[in-house]
Amino acid sequence: MSEKIIAVDGLSVELGGNPVLRQVSLTVAQGELVAVVGPNGSGKSTLLRCLAGLQPRTGGRVRVFGVPPADDSAFWREVALVADEPAWYPGLTGREHLELVHAVYGDPRMTVDVALDLFELGERADAPPLNLSTGQRQRLSLAAALLRPSRLLLLDEPERGLDAAFRVRLARLLEEYTAEAGTVIMATHDAGLAALGRRVSPSSGQVTA
Repeated sequence: MSEKIIAVDGLSVELGGNPVLRQVSLTVAQGELVAVVGPNGSGKSTLLRCLAGLQPRTGGRVRVFGVPPADDSAFWREVALVADEPAWYPGLTGREHLELVHAVYGDPRMTVDVALDLFELGERADAPPLNLSTGQRQRLSLAAALLRPSRLLLLDEPERGLDAAFRVRLARLLEEYTAEAGTVIMATHDAGLAALGRRVSPSSGQVTA
């Protein structure tokens, strides 16, 4: 039986006194891909932030790898998050950002050169991230997440800024990640990416497909 990676029971969150998540329950096994779907404002990003230990709960319970998620180094050794655009280091190129990830985490899933090629960044590798287009910066964020070792990927609209061809490539890369026993929780509006796995609607708290 596959290991239980995520267990959410009766999760509720209020922001500014307004309910965002109501009694959401979700169980995710190792090697599974779950697409969190729904309209803007339905709580997709809030659910991911709860799983990342970045959002206080009003009620319910969240467990990741059997324990409450915590914003600390031990948690982030196992979990990679792609959400809001990161604060890029001034003066570092795209290549140097990936080399830094390689140095910090070690035991990479791929080399920096392979990541630059897979994410179509080779020609712009020596440019600072803020000199890249929105789509290129998103690909750099994804490259950093998939370069490093992890057991769980949390992705908030990873399709943001990507063209249709690269979304197909991203789908293949996520399938490869889960085939290696990694687990993916992904908030997305992209039908093709959502079709990769089980779909969950946080607004209803129910599995929708």
